[in-house]
Amino acid sequence: MEEYKETNERAADVYSKRVKAGKRTYFFDVKSTRGSDFYLTITESKKRFRDNGFYYEKHKIFLYKEDFGKFIESLEEAIAKIKELMPDYDFNQVVEEDNYEISEETQESELKWD
Repeated sequence: MEEYKETNERAADVYSKRVKAGKRTYFFDVKSTRGSDFYLTITESKKRFRDNGFYYEKHKIFLYKEDFGKFIESLEEAIAKIKELMPDYDFNQVVEEDNYEISEETQESELKWD
């Protein structure tokens, strides 16, 4: 009975977009609450090595609908400032991906964190 309760209380995944960016991967996940509300989580994941294995270091931001406007406005201002400070940099350039393959199992585990 407890397992059923935990499953129902967890946020449901509605949409997920993975963005590979060099050594980092970003996840944009839309989740729904039990009250049929929605929010966004933005997760940065970096593969780290230790001893004889690896792990993923993750940083997560929870963004709620009432903050979308302020967040987007501030993000656009910050990006505009960086572009102003770096006028010669080509922000549209494509950075080559790492040369290792990610298994389907690893991809699934990366998308499922609490």
